Amino acid sequence: MAPTPEESPTPRPGTVYLVGSGPGDPGLITQRGYFCLQRADVVLYDYLSNPEILRFANLVADEMHCLGSHAERKIWTQDRINAEMVRHAQAGKTVVRLKSGDPTVFARAGEEIEALRANNIPFQVVPGITTALAASAYAGIPLTHSDYASAVAFVTGHEKPGKDDSAIDFGALASFPGTLVFYMGVTTAPQWSAALIEHGKSPDTPCAIVRRCSWPDQETFRCTLGEIPSLLHSGSKIRPPVITVVGEAAADRGMPNWFEERPLFGQSFLVTRPSSQAIDLHYPLAEAGAEVLLQPAIEINDPHDPQPLEEALQQLKSFDWIVFSSVNGVAYFLSRLRAIGLDYRALGHVKFGVIGTGTEAALRSFGFRADVVPEEFRAESLVDTLANEVSGKRVLLPRASRGRDVLPEGLKSHGADVTEVVTYQSDDVVELSSEVQKRFATKGIDWVIVTSSAIAKATVALLGEELKKSKLVSISPITSNTLRELGFEPVVEAKIYTMEGIVDAILEHVASTAD
Repeated sequence: MAPTPEESPTPRPGTVYLVGSGPGDPGLITQRGYFCLQRADVVLYDYLSNPEILRFANLVADEMHCLGSHAERKIWTQDRINAEMVRHAQAGKTVVRLKSGDPTVFARAGEEIEALRANNIPFQVVPGITTALAASAYAGIPLTHSDYASAVAFVTGHEKPGKDDSAIDFGALASFPGTLVFYMGVTTAPQWSAALIEHGKSPDTPCAIVRRCSWPDQETFRCTLGEIPSLLHSGSKIRPPVITVVGEAAADRGMPNWFEERPLFGQSFLVTRPSSQAIDLHYPLAEAGAEVLLQPAIEINDPHDPQPLEEALQQLKSFDWIVFSSVNGVAYFLSRLRAIGLDYRALGHVKFGVIGTGTEAALRSFGFRADVVPEEFRAESLVDTLANEVSGKRVLLPRASRGRDVLPEGLKSHGADVTEVVTYQSDDVVELSSEVQKRFATKGIDWVIVTSSAIAKATVALLGEELKKSKLVSISPITSNTLRELGFEPVVEAKIYTMEGIVDAILEHVASTAD
């Protein structure tokens, strides 16, 4: 007999993972941390953790909660954080407590572990890269140096509120034979710097202040210990998160700051491609130092009516050519082929034409070779290239739900029997994300990248006058003409109409206009 609800056993508690997210760069999270996020039902994350890291999280996670920030919302108390971890775990959920930096370095992991142990909740600690170590790599500040520092000490600049006596021995720190790294010490900097000097540390001791280490807007300030109070204080323009490196190893000896010297460092880009395709721009721009924000202007989905596509797939034997004009066309067409139970033998007799190298690569990823790729990646060139191939032939043209008619009309003019079939749906996004809204209202965005005429129209509709505050990058002359017709002049136009061509054009323009 099945137990009644009252008799049902208490669910086995889920595991809580205390995961270090690193200081900012989402690529610095460990593989173990990534794995935990992929499995999480609930994510409780610090506001200092880069929200891009949440893209790694389980797509069906029940809840993701920011634990507040000084700027926008009240920060959760430690008791509330502890209670939420326990509550979700007792409900049998897998919980990731995502912490900036490393969970065990000034992140109160000890208190959270005590709460979990008191409630018999299983837990694991996943280390992360703490900010001091990242600053050494990202700001060109060696924490150790064979000539100047053979030891490192991490010091909190902000001890637990309510603590009766400081546990920091400034006399010992002043004579410490190595590098000191102060965490969270902006408002207390006048006190701790004065205490070090009072106990014998020279006011001329080299220091380096690193703000938002490994983020796209990282800042590094060189100074001396005596200058610290004028730079860091309660009303300082240098706002948290900040660490301060104190010691001879922090002296500026010309060590390259590779992170801040990258060609696009300090510049922000808005990518308007669909989210699933943004990586082709996001990664190379970020590698060049850019801050990259994502705001799809269009969404790509299955066609509203899949029947015409399925009928075309069932009649593949009657076609001589299949011509693809986009990566999406390839992906949706061949994925649907498999979904209805056909395999690639149905395409053994067909020749393929593609509009460019990106589409060619997409076709190759499915195991097919393109027979025709035009030298210039646009519909007019593809028509010219196929002109002598398609006369009297049946051509299947998988396409978007909207777009130019140059390709079908051009092929027909050369004697082809063309069948068009909507393979994927392209719909405009009608609402900006809160992140992008906030960004335009505060810092603004330096560049907006537009990769098709459809995206150009959707981007103008979505951003309106805000778009005039940014410089525009266009993938091709056709897209540029669409932007001009809408009242917007692109600053950069790619010479090769690919994602790589866009990045190359941006880098060339920035280099040519550098001071």
